[in-house]
Amino acid sequence: MVTALLDAARRIEPRIVALRRAIHAEPELGLETPLTLAKVEAELADLPLTWRRGTSATGAVATLVGARSSSSPLRSVLLRGDMDALPMEEHTGLAFASTLAGRMHACGHDTHTAMLAGAARILAERRSELAGEVRFMFQPGEEGFHGARHMIEDGLLGGGEHGPLPEAAFALHIMPNQPHGQVIGRVGAMLAGADALDITITGAGGHASMPHDTRDPVPTAAAIVLALQTMIARRLDAAEATVVTITRMDAGSAHNIIPDSARLRGTIRTLSPERRAAIREAIREVAIHTARAHGCEAEVVVTEGFPVTMNDARAVALGEAIAREMSGGETAEGGWRTMAHPLMGAEDFSYVLEKVPGAMFFLGVATPDADWARAPSIHSSRMMVDEAVLPKGAAFLASCATRFLEQGWS
Repeated sequence: MVTALLDAARRIEPRIVALRRAIHAEPELGLETPLTLAKVEAELADLPLTWRRGTSATGAVATLVGARSSSSPLRSVLLRGDMDALPMEEHTGLAFASTLAGRMHACGHDTHTAMLAGAARILAERRSELAGEVRFMFQPGEEGFHGARHMIEDGLLGGGEHGPLPEAAFALHIMPNQPHGQVIGRVGAMLAGADALDITITGAGGHASMPHDTRDPVPTAAAIVLALQTMIARRLDAAEATVVTITRMDAGSAHNIIPDSARLRGTIRTLSPERRAAIREAIREVAIHTARAHGCEAEVVVTEGFPVTMNDARAVALGEAIAREMSGGETAEGGWRTMAHPLMGAEDFSYVLEKVPGAMFFLGVATPDADWARAPSIHSSRMMVDEAVLPKGAAFLASCATRFLEQGWS
């Protein structure tokens, strides 16, 4: 079945690529991606899919019910692709580059959506062989807008009065600086939980020539930045990675004015709920007491972001077996790599994995002859994708769904 699905995906490669390019040329941001969703719906209009659309965002779930299904309870599986882009200029020089200023598909969501649409088509072609239900989750707002959470709250995935949740969930994320066609994954934490950090330091401003008459928040802010890094190195077990990065400092209005306040902003990345809670309390303690030591006050606000992306061991084993088969057999090495460590990036597919066992995998999309390790990464204005890999991604998603419907977690 894996080989047959890969062959089928290669036959529709022009459709997958055309959809990717159409989406790439008109990138949309945040929770509102109506043009992208319309392109997907038009591409899949001839398929026997039932659509449900969200109310809080432009997310939609298309459901394919296998012809072998009956009234008896059967398995259901969810496949996800995200649709939103990033607020940045594109510098790729592609013929189908973004036509909208300040917007670019620099994280591969255009490819994720196109591969998911491809998976829907090749599975619909085999509907007569399917027993069970496949749900195709087309999601906006992954780039910090909690699109998956909105879709869950809208009931699009099921749960409670909205019917049963799917029993398994799978997603792919392309990586332009990973080997061509390689599928990458790991059991447990795949990506970090991410929270936003905002610290306001309040002192007493005055003339820059008379700092002794003020309570200067600027060196206080600098001391807090350094104290936070010392805290990470000296108070937390290095066996579990934790990142606190201050990315912005705002203070002052002129060269000769000491301001009344300063503001620090940054990100917190952790790999477990326990560490996530502990680091928040530690940051508050360090910031407040460091500020007081300088005669200032500090207010710490942590805005909760995406949870840890946690892969189920059974789902990873299923994906690994499929990746190896696609590359020439169950013992093939080139098509699969196990990640040694989690990445400290974050993904809101984590919201789905909190509700449904499953896994996210990475797919290398560097060209075969490229120095892939030096290729521009995701979120680069020069990020490039070898579109020849896209049929493999579509077939991989379809294979995950097919195998789960046939075998469950056995």
